[in-house]
Amino acid sequence: MAVVGTRGHPIAPAIISLLCTTQNHTPFHPPSAPASLSSSPSRPWKLWPSIQFIQGTDEQTIPDVRLTKSRDGSNGVAIFTFDQPSVFDSSAELGDITGFYMIDEEGTLSSVDVSAKFVNGKPAAVEAKYVMRTPRDWDRFMRFMERYSQANGLQFLKK
Repeated sequence: MAVVGTRGHPIAPAIISLLCTTQNHTPFHPPSAPASLSSSPSRPWKLWPSIQFIQGTDEQTIPDVRLTKSRDGSNGVAIFTFDQPSVFDSSAELGDITGFYMIDEEGTLSSVDVSAKFVNGKPAAVEAKYVMRTPRDWDRFMRFMERYSQANGLQFLKK
């Protein structure tokens, strides 16, 4: 029996594996909600939005996010800055940062444009850049950010 996502498409085995491995991890989700899964007749599986630097390990630190968008709306860039991210605590046990992964019920958005900032030889921050090359990429990213913001109590401030 195949597990299907919210749009009726089969969920890849890697996502099912991710659902199983993160089931007991509840970094920012409402206390009444299951760790990573929610069940209802219309949505048999719902993956809570998360950000990861090491696949399978949710980042606990909430980022500062800066967005830019071209005037014609055809592309944009999101820059995430994490001060003292938890990945520094777990990287010794779990391995190195492998990329930047934004995971939600629609799938995974990823980037390899990740850099660490050091102060006095100690890791202090991580900056990740996600580039959106089409209006469709922008819309998908904004759906992720809406879910992630709701799950983590973030607000959008226009400057």
